[in-house]
Amino acid sequence: MLAVHADWSVDARKRWQVVARRIGAGWLVAEPEPVGDLSTWTARLLARAAGPVALGVDLPLGLPRGYVRAHVGAADFSTFLRGLAASPGFFEVCARLDEVAPGRPFYPRLGCRGMTRAAHAAALGLAGPAGLSRLCDRATPARPAGAPLFWTLGANQTGKAAIAAWRDWLVPDLLGGADIALWPFDGDFRALLAQHAVVVAETYPAEVMRHLGLRLRGSKRRQEDRAALAPALHAAMARLDAAPAPGLAAAVIAGFGADTAGEDRFDATIGVLGVINVIAGNRPDATPDDPWLRRWEGWVLGQTDLPARKSMDA
Repeated sequence: MLAVHADWSVDARKRWQVVARRIGAGWLVAEPEPVGDLSTWTARLLARAAGPVALGVDLPLGLPRGYVRAHVGAADFSTFLRGLAASPGFFEVCARLDEVAPGRPFYPRLGCRGMTRAAHAAALGLAGPAGLSRLCDRATPARPAGAPLFWTLGANQTGKAAIAAWRDWLVPDLLGGADIALWPFDGDFRALLAQHAVVVAETYPAEVMRHLGLRLRGSKRRQEDRAALAPALHAAMARLDAAPAPGLAAAVIAGFGADTAGEDRFDATIGVLGVINVIAGNRPDATPDDPWLRRWEGWVLGQTDLPARKSMDA
């Protein structure tokens, strides 16, 4: 088995993965490497595996229920995703509010007057900006809210990452016959690994750090702050019986490098430990008891905290 985590970006130069190979009861975790060409990514991972591939990706998988109720007639998210091959305009980011429509929900292309999430929601026929967010995007008592799926501006946005992944990787591979299961839409994570070649799950490295008891003081964007976490990160690997390869051990001590991709290599490493932690049974591999999550919205692998009631009703 391989456990893999990809820290995603619309910029391929900042798209990094860490691959861990199951060795007996433990894992050997390789140093971060570029994801590479998306058209061959799944095939390259399978060529390295002697069993299933547990693949975590730091990007949205799912649709907000408000958008689904108003505009989507498909049976579930997996069916909807496959149908996007016939709707390439879905991925075109709107420059103006008057371009926003159910079939073109991503906005805005650039900063402009009237560019608010409330206006975006209204253009999609939603009651308010909360309708743009999935349950797992909303703030919990332990962490702030993430950006809604269709928003494409700012450092915290995830819309462009979703476009790149869905359009250039997932949709072509699913329609091309690759044996890919999507968690949680196709079942629980560990059960799917016994049935499919690749199981893909949405992950969130900041959530994983909480699961592993890691606390980064400062900013993950600073090499010295990442390097200061090295002892705790090595201890977390030891608890998971996940031995770092020499290149990874050196990268951890060095804070993953001084270039701008250092934070991406850091997140890829944290993420793969989160995947391993779920495989080990230390975190749940199912969603909270809500049919919308399993059918449409998705969830973050290993997360148990639900949003605060105020954020759910906003």
